[in-house]
Amino acid sequence: MNNRITQLFGIEYPVIQAGMIWCSGWRLASAVSNAGGLGLIGAGSMYPAVLREHIQKCKAATDKPFGVNLPLLYPDIETHVQTIIEEGVKIVFTSAGNPATWTAKLKEHGITVVHVVANTRFARKCEDAGVDAIVAEGFEAGGHNGREETTTMCLIPMVREATRLPLIAAGGIATGRGMLAAMALGADGVQVGSRFAASEESSAHDNFKKKITDIGEGETLLSLKQLTPVRLVKNEFFQQVAAAEAKGAGKEELLQLLGRARAKKGMFEGDLVEGELEIGQVSGLIHEVKPAADILREIWDEYQQVRKEMCNW
Repeated sequence: MNNRITQLFGIEYPVIQAGMIWCSGWRLASAVSNAGGLGLIGAGSMYPAVLREHIQKCKAATDKPFGVNLPLLYPDIETHVQTIIEEGVKIVFTSAGNPATWTAKLKEHGITVVHVVANTRFARKCEDAGVDAIVAEGFEAGGHNGREETTTMCLIPMVREATRLPLIAAGGIATGRGMLAAMALGADGVQVGSRFAASEESSAHDNFKKKITDIGEGETLLSLKQLTPVRLVKNEFFQQVAAAEAKGAGKEELLQLLGRARAKKGMFEGDLVEGELEIGQVSGLIHEVKPAADILREIWDEYQQVRKEMCNW
């Protein structure tokens, strides 16, 4: 397929693997890139030296384009940016902050910059900041989410109306049918997170991968809204948070309950009871752990097949 997203990144399919904390290491990123999509290393859970190691290993594992997802609230953001520049990374997806903060610096070094938004206001800020493309993520997505709680089906056409930039849809997309729906709403490509979290190459713990395949409808919910809204699996930790919120717990009490490394405990170390398990609503459609290349191929084949069927209606 040849469109604005494939041209921008130099990839075969307009499918981007989300840069998820504790899931998106070099193995997953290189596997997706080798299969024709765009793999992203998730820098949000990495110390600077670890990020450098993953970039170097990814470069050794693929000669295809790949990128780094960089949450702007990361405490060592300046060091991460310098590492990305020094290692010659050509694509960066920024999130969780103002796109104007680092876009110019990155583009000075020839880096293609994409920013993740959850509303039209920040989509317009992206255009003003000079980013090359936008990811518009609906609140179906796993992990941290926008406070507006706008669904992907509503968000994509609104962002499409607000900006002319290349647009990547995210949130609730794990199949070719979902990809086709997003493209029909105005997206030029899709970003897929939860489906790749449950891939063989994902750095998530096997316990968490198995949990993703077992999750049914309604078993995730937005939580911790007083801090930063995050979609979590309804496990024991989630129930503790829900009980605290029901009693009127403030930010300090919730921060104390959250503690440190809660997401690592759940997704990377496999504690399904006390860990923070971030995953999207679309996990109800995920039933098997597979190689990333097979996942990408299935999404693309179904997209083509359903598109062909619709053309014949």
